[in-house]
Parts: sequence; structure tokens; C-alpha cells
Amino acid sequence: MTQSLAATAPYPPLIAWLESHHIPYELHEHRKTYTAVETARAEGTDPTTFAKVVGVRTSEGSNALVVVDASDQVDLALLRDTMSVAWVALLGEQDLRALLPGCDVGTLPPIPALVKVPVYVDEAVRTDEQISFHAGSHHYTVRVDRAAWEREASVRPGQFGVYRRSLSDIADRGWT
Repeated sequence: MTQSLAATAPYPPLIAWLESHHIPYELHEHRKTYTAVETARAEGTDPTTFAKVVGVRTSEGSNALVVVDASDQVDLALLRDTMSVAWVALLGEQDLRALLPGCDVGTLPPIPALVKVPVYVDEAVRTDEQISFHAGSHHYTVRVDRAAWEREASVRPGQFGVYRRSLSDIADRGWT
């Protein structure tokens, strides 16, 4: 695995984009985290209002970002149908790094104008009044009005997220 310099601040073009599109935002700093659920917990945010951003490649050779709730997984078959392609596959770290070199891998902001690829958003995310997502760093997130983000970013809706009940979720809730 190739090491890169970690982003030590929010991604400046993201902040500039939010401000130029008049989207109010809250910037949050937190301890270093690596997963969307872990980040939501570090911020005291419900994982269903924290956006997990996943990179994919299609059978046609194009890339896209997809957004689901932190507590969900992307169903690749449903996403394939949403995108009307033969197949979709997850992008690897090098491909993600190439999309936005100034951001930590796994922290790409879901803004098509910044990443130069389409962004698809799951219907479950669209029910939230506000959402949080990584701001290009494992230490920073932004919280925005979901409808304003969706409108200004021109994201594409679909149904491709499925709830994931992990062993840690079961343990945290006392389920056996």
C-alpha cells in the first residue's frame, strides 16, 4: 500500500464550493477515524445522517461516487440497475487517490464539480434534513442542509443502499 501525506485540514476547494453555492455548513474536527460509522460515533452523530461515500467503476470504464447512510452497504446489483450498466465494481485506493489527490483516501466529498465524476445518492440519505460527510480528511467533516447540497451538487437519486447489521452493532445494542 502506498503511503501519502495525510490531509491536516479540510479540503479548501470543498469549503470554497460550499461558500460559493451559499450552503451554510458546520465544520467539525474529531479524532482520526477511518470508517463512516466510526466518524459518526466520534462526532455524536446518528450514523443514518452521516454520508458514506464509495467510489465505483462501471462496465463502460467510467467512475462515479455513490452515497449511502454510514450504517448501510452499497448493493452493487441495485446500483448497476440504477446506473443502467452491465456491472459496477468498487474502486481501489489508488483509483480513489487519483480522483482527488488533495484528500485522504476514503474522505472524498460527494461534490461532482470537485471530483469530476457523477455522484449518486441513495433514497435513504434523501430522507435526512441534514447530513454530514468527510471534508477530505480523516479529522474533519462538514454538516450541511441535505436538500441544499443535493440541489447545488446535482446528484443523481437511486435505490441501492441496504442496511448492514454488523457484529459490533449487535454487541453495542446488547443483541445476541
